[in-house]
Amino acid sequence: MAQTEEQATGLASRFSLLFIHEGSNACFPYLHEHATCPNQLVFIHQPPYAKKEKAMNLKHRSKHTLGLLVLLTWCAMALPAWGQTLYPERSVRLVIPFPPGGPSDVLGRALGQKLTASLGKPVIVENKPGAGTNLAADLVAKAAPDGHTLLLMMVGTQAINETMYPKLSYDTVKDFAPVSLVAASSLALVAHPSVPAKTLPDLIKLAKANPGKYNYASSGSGTPLHLGGELLKKAADIQIVHVPYKGAAPALQDVLGGQVQLAMVGTPSVLNHVKAGRLTALGVTSPQRTNLAPDVPTVAETLPGYEVELVYAVVATAGTPSAVIDRLNADLANALKDPELRERLLASGFELRTSTPQQLGQYIRSEIAKWSVVVKESGVKPE
Repeated sequence: MAQTEEQATGLASRFSLLFIHEGSNACFPYLHEHATCPNQLVFIHQPPYAKKEKAMNLKHRSKHTLGLLVLLTWCAMALPAWGQTLYPERSVRLVIPFPPGGPSDVLGRALGQKLTASLGKPVIVENKPGAGTNLAADLVAKAAPDGHTLLLMMVGTQAINETMYPKLSYDTVKDFAPVSLVAASSLALVAHPSVPAKTLPDLIKLAKANPGKYNYASSGSGTPLHLGGELLKKAADIQIVHVPYKGAAPALQDVLGGQVQLAMVGTPSVLNHVKAGRLTALGVTSPQRTNLAPDVPTVAETLPGYEVELVYAVVATAGTPSAVIDRLNADLANALKDPELRERLLASGFELRTSTPQQLGQYIRSEIAKWSVVVKESGVKPE
């Protein structure tokens, strides 16, 4: 016992204790230079009674040591609770870079409801369209890195913007903290019934025999729908002409009317028209056939390796504490297991996805590399 006590006394005589709460500047002046990390238990070499140690008798030393050991033990037990970031401290903003009513809005509001319940604070959905989603991305990139401002990112769009806009005010990789993938939806390549092609191989033969004769509509220049068409042209080695519209709805309307022969549009928006015979579905762009239309082949069945999806993810501002990121990741994963939410989103054309933050980060980087080639080769410019 004496040996253990003597060792403990030596330890006690060499250290003082400081607990720094996150954001606190209340620390002793001689300890301030050591207090560089929030939420940290800091031991500093500072013998407070070294000169008096020889004068202390063993009884007093034992009592002092016992008291210090109790304090050390109590603080060590309390550290996990004290060190945790209190999150959320207030309402959370989920910024959506598209107008209300669209697929992103439907997805974001459904997730926001579930996160409100799990976080215990309101999750407020804020629609901030404009500048090809760059307004919303810039807002979140420059927000406080505390997890109270999140972005529902359409990964393909942000990956395209990284190359298409040479002077972005943010960096898609450096300025965001990945949280999790949440959902994806496929595109469909459709044709007006007047086009004498019932399959994608038929269309490729027609286009090769008639370069520049056929055209395709998209929701606008530089969108994943547009560049999905450009990627198709490259993979099939065909020449079809792009006709940009201001939105998917007018593009689809003109294909239905026969003003444009082909279109690359969201799969859920065309299924009723395909079933009614008003359009011909030539292929879906996802790597596997979609449950919404299992009879429609993938483009990859004809052109191996072709893949274009509208992939949605939640990201926070770079520098957000890892504990907050992990909390959000777990809550999103739990939300996407909810039967009612799953049924609602599946019916809206989404296929649900989850990931670790690290997997999402890798996916974002791979999408930037993929689309940078297509953007440069197509010569597309921001509208």
